[in-house]
Amino acid sequence: METAEFLHALDREGRLLAAAAEEAGPGAKVPACPEWQVRDLLRHTGVVHWWAAGFVTDGHKAPRPMGDPPDLDGAELVAWYRDSHRHLVDTLAEAPSDVECWTFHPAPSPSPLTFWTRRQAHETAVHRFDAESARGGDPTAVGTEFAVDGIDELLRGFHARRRSRVRTQEPRVLRVRATDADAVWTVRLSAEPPVTVREASGEADAELTGSAGQLYLALWNRLPVPSVTGDRSLAALWREKSAIV
Repeated sequence: METAEFLHALDREGRLLAAAAEEAGPGAKVPACPEWQVRDLLRHTGVVHWWAAGFVTDGHKAPRPMGDPPDLDGAELVAWYRDSHRHLVDTLAEAPSDVECWTFHPAPSPSPLTFWTRRQAHETAVHRFDAESARGGDPTAVGTEFAVDGIDELLRGFHARRRSRVRTQEPRVLRVRATDADAVWTVRLSAEPPVTVREASGEADAELTGSAGQLYLALWNRLPVPSVTGDRSLAALWREKSAIV
């Protein structure tokens, strides 16, 4: 996907998130994050938007902490989130394509601008699903191409970092296969961080299959894995240990 496509997705997903949060109300529970209510979701995502935009605006080349959300609630909090999202979208849209700034995981990306646009598009999509789940009713479907990209970012980006807790004492192999796209990943597990390649490489101990959209949400622990064959303990390990820290 191109940077402009990620920007379009980010714009759409943020609008949907705000609308769902407004309908759900600030006190609604977020099913995938039992400790959160919708107000926590809005505060978290809005702060992340400001944090991400700051790297691009300032050309900052080192990590720095996120700020604190404002002491707002209800309609004022929803309005603040919408402002945060709009600021991020505008910042990314207006940034030069060759901007240099800090990024934080190794998933393939042609530039820092693409990195941040992609990362924030997926950040917002996952939390949009959270807001829609809190509201109730049918959630907006995740497009196949976007979902495939998000799975790739998660497996070859977040879980390539030393922070990943998805580890096994003995070497194991987990396969992830999208049934509606030409997309398969082989995740090699060990006592070290997972190593993922975008191909069906060797024999697998377990395979997770489903549509790309289902797998995207399942790997972010928002839905159950559609289908597991082989050693189901590896699917359980993923659900227990894959939370991003």
